[in-house]
Amino acid sequence: MKKVAIVGAGIVGATAAYYLSKEADIEVTVFDHGYGQATKAAAGIISPWFSKRRNKAWYKMARLGADFYVDLLADLEKSGQKVDFYQRSGVLLLKKDDSKLEELYDLALQRRDESPLIGELAILDQATTSNLFPGLEGFERLLYASGGARVDGQLIVSRLLEASQVKVIKKEVSLKPLSSGYQIGNQMFDQVILSTGAWLGHMLEPLGYEVDVRPQKGQLRDYQVPQDMGAYPVVMPEGEWDLIPFPGGKLSLGATHENDMGFDLTVDEKLLLQMEEAASLYYPSLKGAMISGERVGIRAYTSNFSPFFGLVPNLSEVYTASGLGSSGLTTGPIIGYHLAQMLQGRSGVLDPADYPTERYIKEKQS
Repeated sequence: MKKVAIVGAGIVGATAAYYLSKEADIEVTVFDHGYGQATKAAAGIISPWFSKRRNKAWYKMARLGADFYVDLLADLEKSGQKVDFYQRSGVLLLKKDDSKLEELYDLALQRRDESPLIGELAILDQATTSNLFPGLEGFERLLYASGGARVDGQLIVSRLLEASQVKVIKKEVSLKPLSSGYQIGNQMFDQVILSTGAWLGHMLEPLGYEVDVRPQKGQLRDYQVPQDMGAYPVVMPEGEWDLIPFPGGKLSLGATHENDMGFDLTVDEKLLLQMEEAASLYYPSLKGAMISGERVGIRAYTSNFSPFFGLVPNLSEVYTASGLGSSGLTTGPIIGYHLAQMLQGRSGVLDPADYPTERYIKEKQS
């Protein structure tokens, strides 16, 4: 029996745990310190097709990551698990410059050939939009894609860990290389996945590595509204915030993108109020909605905003992934799946050479 440790139970770690738990000859233990996790603070939007980022490797990962949800949902349903964390309810894109809508429409139309998941595309006026999202205003036209989806970050992690039935140990740990294998806590492991997000440097720097990953703070506010918003599309205006509706009258607004805050997890009421003021121009009902809570998480970014995954350089059988930024719920599941495959000597649709760990993890020069 091969013993595998996964450090970090966010979207990458939880997906890897789920797929590794299907293997009869692997015993998986998950370690998670339980605070600051980006996934638990996230209400994710799966809609990568409108990105104009020039990084082709990133777009390939994001596009295939959106597609991968189809397989993930099917796998979880086969194992009897609920898939209530995901719904393809569509996405509405707002732009201050109306001409950009035509550009995005043409871009998405081209990309739909390789990503049929985009679904129906249309530029809608306000009257037509009110049938999809009543009460939305402050625009003349917007772009609609029926294939856009929303994901509840905390719920998907819970469902994946429930389905995997792995042991989860809630504690902060370190990694100690041995002559054969690795020690984490008081246990020995043959293989390790470090899916610690922005905390990757905390794990590897004591072992003599420099890690190009920085933290970014993100805050999100949840509201409770009278109507069930389960069929409402996600709203994505220009800027940092989005409106993410959920069944049962839950509406999430977020998220902030705060650099130079380190690992600070305190709620900043002023910033949340600024975000609410901006969002209320498009959805005035937000002003009177009941606030049901706030969430704060720490995203991980590399200096060139690209994610990476694969083996840690010169650390045999230790795998990692980080730098997912604000697209973690889009790219995290497919990365977690690929890490699970790599541990078993298998390959997938992504080539790790396009997302090289050695570009971001380097041994310190003595």
